[in-house]
Order: sequence, then structure tokens, then C-alpha cells
Amino acid sequence: MICPFCRYKDTAVLESRESEEGEVIRRRRECLRCHKRFTTYERVETPALLVIKKDGRREPFDREKLKRGIERACEKRPCSEEEIERIIDNIERRLLSRKSAEVSSSDIGRLVLTRLKKLDKVAYLRFASVFLEFASLEEFKREIKDIEE
Repeated sequence: MICPFCRYKDTAVLESRESEEGEVIRRRRECLRCHKRFTTYERVETPALLVIKKDGRREPFDREKLKRGIERACEKRPCSEEEIERIIDNIERRLLSRKSAEVSSSDIGRLVLTRLKKLDKVAYLRFASVFLEFASLEEFKREIKDIEE
């Protein structure tokens, strides 16, 4: 594994842990040159999924793109990296269990909203404001009222 800090090729595995479902192995590593630590995740390569965008375009499912969107919503919130990874793993598993290899971006967005609502209400609102394309303060107020009930 190449060190993301100094690009050295030799690292030591300090700790390995399986996810709760046993589908992912998390490894804490240390670079043998610069001694910085970092985390890697090992998972089975999944079959190709295509995402159908709002404008009809199709593009390959990108786990990292999903992760960036969730991380942006969770920025400066008390959401751990493990919780975010668990959400992404769960969503990816749900998508792969479908009969079709195509999924709409709106289906993915709804899956994210469902999980963020349970994890962190502020992160949920951030994601919802972009995904649901809030155009006014009234839409925020309505969504906050729904969360409070």
C-alpha cells in the first residue's frame, strides 16, 4: 500500500477490523518511512451499477462521489467516519440487491436522506436542501417542522 503522505511503498498494518456485516475490512497502517498513520478499507469489488441522472444521462455508480456528498452534509457535525462508511455500505448493498443494474439518482438521494435523518438532523437538512432543491426559506421551515414532529 502506498503512503498517501510521502508515496513510500512499504507500510505496516497496525490493526485490522471487520465491519459489523463482515463485508469490509478496515486497516490502520503506518508508513515505514514518514511514520504517519492512515486508514484503508478492503471490500469485494461489486458488479457495475449505472446511475440514471435527472437529465437522463447514465453514469457508473461512484462510491466516492456518494461519500463526498454525505461527508459534505456531515461536515463539522458529530458524525464519525465509521458511521458514514456504514451508511454508504448499507446503501450500496441495497442497490446491489436490486434486480436491475440501473438505479435513479433520486432513489439514491432518498436512501441517503433516510439514513441521515436517523444519524444527524442538521446533516439531513443540509443534504435535503440540495437534493430537494429548496428554493425558499419556507421550504426549510416546512422541513424543520416535519423533523420536529
